[in-house]
Amino acid sequence: MLLDWIARRQMAAFEKKYGYDMGYARDLLRFSKPAFWKFARLMPLGQHREGVPKAAWHAAKIVGARSEDCGPCVQLVVDMAREDGVPDAVVRAVLRDDVAALDADTALACRYARAVVARDAQALVLRDEVVQRFGPPALASLALALTASRMFPMVKAALGHGHACLRVKVGNEVVAPVPMQNAAHARPA
Repeated sequence: MLLDWIARRQMAAFEKKYGYDMGYARDLLRFSKPAFWKFARLMPLGQHREGVPKAAWHAAKIVGARSEDCGPCVQLVVDMAREDGVPDAVVRAVLRDDVAALDADTALACRYARAVVARDAQALVLRDEVVQRFGPPALASLALALTASRMFPMVKAALGHGHACLRVKVGNEVVAPVPMQNAAHARPA
């Protein structure tokens, strides 16, 4: 089928560009074409950014991928953040959960994402702060970014393609992300 061939070519191009294994998506296509095409329609979910600063938006995505403990997915969102111009120092600070090293906007997004992932009651307070600082469209953007960055690792793990997060390369530096169980209980800065 032509659409399947196009999908495989796009997956191969994505793998080449990012060094990211799309085996889980190829399996999904092989296992169930209808499931694959429904999943493919969700791809734009993680690309919506409205009203929120770029670094803050990427911080939420990194926190989301870290929460699912998927090394390749964390590496992918890190690479995409860097490709989008987020400074390496900011990316490293998010991976290390060093909110004190972040600007106020990125720190807020990082704390908000951590609280949501941890189901911490502080998420409601931080939600209000996000809306007050950036507006409702930014909250929607952060919610979708966080959800999408967690969805892909979950699908990968469910299909048997999950890999634990050990180290992530940021530029020329290898960073060991702070485990999310520690990050989730860290006090907001």
